[in-house]
This record gives sequence, C-alpha cells and structure tokens, in this order.
Amino acid sequence: MLTDRTTLAQFLIEERRRHPDSSGELNSLILDVALACKAISRRVAQGALSGALGKEGTVNVQGEDQHRLDVIANDIFLRATEWGGQTAGMVSEELDEPYAIPAEHPRGKYLLCFDPLDGSSNVDVNVSVGSIFSILRAPVPGAAATAEDFLQPGTEQVCAGYALYGPATMLVLTVGRGVHGFTLDPGLGEFILTHQDLQVPATTREFAINTSNRRFWEPAVRRYVDECLAGSTGPRAKDFNMRWVASLVADTHRILTRGGVYLYPRDLKDPRRAGRLRLLYEANPVAMLMEQAGGAASTGGGPILQVPPSDIHQRIGLVFGARDEVERIEAYRHEHSEDASSADLPFYSTRGLFRATL
Repeated sequence: MLTDRTTLAQFLIEERRRHPDSSGELNSLILDVALACKAISRRVAQGALSGALGKEGTVNVQGEDQHRLDVIANDIFLRATEWGGQTAGMVSEELDEPYAIPAEHPRGKYLLCFDPLDGSSNVDVNVSVGSIFSILRAPVPGAAATAEDFLQPGTEQVCAGYALYGPATMLVLTVGRGVHGFTLDPGLGEFILTHQDLQVPATTREFAINTSNRRFWEPAVRRYVDECLAGSTGPRAKDFNMRWVASLVADTHRILTRGGVYLYPRDLKDPRRAGRLRLLYEANPVAMLMEQAGGAASTGGGPILQVPPSDIHQRIGLVFGARDEVERIEAYRHEHSEDASSADLPFYSTRGLFRATL
C-alpha cells in the first residue's frame, strides 16, 4: 500500500505546485531520467548473466577504456530522454560531442549532462556503481543545442542527482530545495521517498582520498592528510578513519548519509590537467547536492559551482563534504600558495587552477 509513502512522481508534483507557472517539463525529464536509471540498475544487477561485463575494446573522449556497460548505459540514457520534447541537447562522458536530438523528436528547453555509469571498472568485481546527472536551462529553448550552450557555471543547474546501484537502488536528487533520497521498490517498479532532507554534518572523523597519488599531491593536501593520519596525538587531536571506494557515486552517497570529506584534488601527476573529474557531469551535480545538504564543494581554492566551464569535458579538482573540513583545506591551500614559488611549484602559476578560480 502507498497510503503512507510518497513516490518520486508524487514528490515532483508537490514540488511543482509550489510554482504555479511551471509547465511540468522538468518533472517529465526527471521521470525519464529515473526510468533510464531503473533500466541500468537491472542490467547492472544481472552481472555476468547479461553478457555485458568486460571492456568494449574502444576508448572514450577522455582516453579511457570503455566497458560494455558504459556503452549500454549511455544508450539507455539517450533513448529514455531524447523523445519527450524536454531536451534541446545532451552531453555525456561517453560522447565526443553534444548529442543532437533526432529530427523526428521535438526539442525542449533543458540541457541534460550525464555520466551514464560512474565507476564502471568496479562492475566486474561487484562493487557499487552509479549514474550522475545535471540539468540546465537551454539558452534558446526549442533550438538545437551547441557545445557553447552547455558552458554554464554550476550555479545555473535546476536539478542535479545520481542513482546508486548497490544493495538497494537509490535515486538522490535536488531541485533546489534540499536533497532527497528515493529507494527503488522492485515489486512496484517505483522510486519511494525514504530519505528526506539529507544533511551533511559540519564536522567529521572520516576522509576519502586515493593515497597512491600521495607523491603527486600539492603541499596543502599532504599537510591535511598527514594531520588526519596523526590522529589524537597530532594537531587535530582526534582519530580519523579513511574510506575510498573509487566510485564517486558511492563515496558521495556515504558522505550524504553519514558525513565525511572527499578529496580528488588536482596533482602533479599530469600538470597539463586541472584535475581528474569532469566539471559538467560529475563535479557540478555533486557540488549542488552537497551545498543543498549543508555541505561544501570546492576546487580546493574556491567554490566549484562558480567555475565558468571552458569545455564540455573539462576536468577539475574536487573537494567536498563537511563544511568545516572543506574550509580547512581551502585555508591550507591559500597559506601554501602565498609561500610557493611559481618556479618551484608550477601548480601555483598564473595559469593554474587556483589562480583561475579566484
């Protein structure tokens, strides 16, 4: 019985009633995204039974090996959202250029950015993966979107969210009024509201970072992690636990549900890159969720949501989670940048991410 439960559709209708002038197109697009996530969840849950595990033998625009499920999930997203008349174009991690809505379908007033299967390398070992999405307004509703149309700062997002394919399938999203989690009821085929008004605690004793990159970290990150590892006998005077799933969605979900801070900063492993994560369809949606849940999201030097994109596949450093910890990392970054020589640390040069985000 659903008498005491709220479905995703009911939740979106109630939100729409707060805006009497709303056309309902955003709700329709979110429900199409939810349908895509249900279909992807089913394929992921089948594992080896679906014959979709392993690599595809191709690489995406990022130069990363594509897994079969990357390609399948990308196609599911496109098919579920291209036909309804809500989108003017789409950007995906798996596509070199923006996806043009087929001529037989009407074009709408929204732009959809998505990573169809984040953490896909974890599928083969049966670790949680997910999908991430962001929705923007199209500058020219009804017209075919150009690459430049997507280059909007994260502050312009009207909706952001992710689906987590774990022990339970969850859809977590914000439409600008808090962050809410919906759990898929397999019997009903519906997402049910189970986690309302998620909040990230301001302080934490958990951090997440890939320590194998330590030798490439900037001094501020090394200082922060060393202080955490020093525990109760160090300057922080408390013990920390380290968590790292290597799945952005899984790490994000853990922080939303029990707190923590996540670091995937820019490093010197490849100085040409401003970071590892993609701004439009990874960093921006996660940042919107964090800020809506009372947390913070930063490049390490300033708010992610204020970064003006320069490319649809732009990469960036990302730190998010407990506000106090994010602010501490930013403070360390500023302290070290003031002392650093551009000749010794090219990371801090005027072309660096820190200068670009001031």
